Amino acid sequence: MTLQVEPQIGIPVEDEQKRLEMPDRLEALAKTVEELEKHGLDTSITPDDENVATTLLDAYAQDPDKTTRKVSTPRAATLTPASIKMASGIVKEFNHSVVDSALQLRHLVTNKLIIESENPDPRVRMRALEMLGKISDVGLFTEKSEVTITHQTTDDLKERLREKLQKLVNPAEYVEDAEIIDAVVDVDAELGVDE
Repeated sequence: MTLQVEPQIGIPVEDEQKRLEMPDRLEALAKTVEELEKHGLDTSITPDDENVATTLLDAYAQDPDKTTRKVSTPRAATLTPASIKMASGIVKEFNHSVVDSALQLRHLVTNKLIIESENPDPRVRMRALEMLGKISDVGLFTEKSEVTITHQTTDDLKERLREKLQKLVNPAEYVEDAEIIDAVVDVDAELGVDE
C-alpha cells in the first residue's frame, strides 16, 4: 500500500517551540511512526535499535536537560522508527510522576508499619513502632544537634587564654594527698573463681 503525501506550501519548517522536552518529542515521533505503521512501515527492532534507545534513555536519566538540548529536531530525525518506538514505549512505561509514585510508596510503607505495630510478637511490634517514629513527618527518633555560637571580643578571648595559661604555669598550692587503705582483697573471691 502506498502512502500519498501532498506537501503544503508556506508552512514553516522550524519548530514553533524552540525546546521540546524529550518525553514529549518521543511521544510525537512515536505517533508519526504509528501512523506510518498503518501504511506498511516495518518497525522490527534490531540490536542496534535497542542500543540506540537504551543509550538515549540512559543519557536522559543521567541529565534530562542536557539530553533534551542535544536531541534537537535534526538529531531526532536520524533515529530509526524502531528505536523511536522502543524508546517511546520505555518512557510511557516508566515516566510516571516520581512524586506520585514516591507518595504512594510512602503511604504503603506507613500503612504496613501501622499493621505490624499490632503484631503479637513484641520484637516485631517494637521495630515497627521504631520505624514509624523515624518517618520524617513524625521525627520522633531523629538525632538533632544544636550549635550555640557565643560571640566574644578578642580582648575577652585573650583574658580567658591568659587565665588558663596562668593556671598551667602556676598550679594551685594545695594538693590533697591520696589516702592509702590497708585492706586485703581476695581477687579470686571477687571474681567468683573459687577453687
